[in-house]
Parts: sequence; C-alpha cells; structure tokens
Amino acid sequence: MSRDYWENRYQTQDMGWEKGAPSPGLVDFLAAHPELPRGTVGVPGCGTGHDVRAFAQAGFAAYGFDFAPSAIAQAEQKTQAAGLTAQFHLADFLSAAPPQQFDWLFEHTLFCAIQPSERDAYVRAVRRWLKPGGTYLAVNYFITEANAGPPWPTTRAEQVQRFSPHFDLLADWQPRSYPNREGREWMFWWRAKG
Repeated sequence: MSRDYWENRYQTQDMGWEKGAPSPGLVDFLAAHPELPRGTVGVPGCGTGHDVRAFAQAGFAAYGFDFAPSAIAQAEQKTQAAGLTAQFHLADFLSAAPPQQFDWLFEHTLFCAIQPSERDAYVRAVRRWLKPGGTYLAVNYFITEANAGPPWPTTRAEQVQRFSPHFDLLADWQPRSYPNREGREWMFWWRAKG
C-alpha cells in the first residue's frame, strides 16, 4: 500500500487498528523483564506512537518511524502531552537506510500490513536496522482467512521460516491482546545472529 493510502487513512480517521493504548503483549513483556538492558529501540510502523511511549516509559531511548506524516504528527503531539521523551521520524522502513542501528526493534502488526510480496524486503530491513546481536520483538496478527488486505494472513510457520536463518528464536507465545484480537496475535522474541 502506498504512502498516500496510509496518509488518507489517518486524515480521515479510518484507523481500525488504533486502540488508544500500547500493545497489551508489549506492556506485559516490559513488566515481566525489568532486568533487560534498556538501550535504543526502533518501532517501525509506529502509528500514533503508543508502543514507542511504552518503551520510553520503561527507560528505553525510543524512536518511532512511520511513512504517514499525519501519524508522526499525532505521535509527537501525544508524546508531548504525556510528558515523555521520544523521537519520531518520517521513514519508509522497507527501503530507507536506518538513521542508526538499534539494540531493539519492535513491531506490532506491521508485517501483516505490508503487501505479501514485500515480506522478503521486510526481513532485510529488520536485519539492516538492528545491531548484530540485537533483539527483535514482534506481535504478529494471525488471521487465516484469505482477504484483500490489509491485514494479510501470516502464520507461525511463515515467521519461523523467514526469520530463523538470521535470528535465534528465544521464545514465542500467545500474548494478552486487545479484546477484538484475543486468540489472533502471536508474540516472538528473536535475537539477531552474529
């Protein structure tokens, strides 16, 4: 989908994915792991920045990226209103050179929002934006029915097939989710090889 498509969705408030709060799975993960080194985290497809703010609140140097200008503007406004510090940048995660390599990358249902033909580029982008040995944490939206998308279907098997050549899978589980996504999300905790 084009930048214009997503920008129009934000401008018309046609944002069915906007839940007004960070991913419940991320909230639980951060609460369960206070011992993890904080470092830098990049959140591609950050939307209005709820997940970025959750990381900032947990002590990370948090950066959000989206390619819809209205998403970035809303994220900055909400972050300032919350009294938190985070950086937001307009960027196409799939093709842009990262402004830096990150200790952590987090995605919440970005993989399912891109065209299936772009999934190889997505894996390459994760590798490009993440430091060697860095952590990739993902909440994937598992829908099995074929549709015109977005979102487009993915499965645990596809995630493992695509990422395991380049990442070690530390854990995966069904996280707590928003009410309308219960039983449809799966969380992965990967560490980059090398």
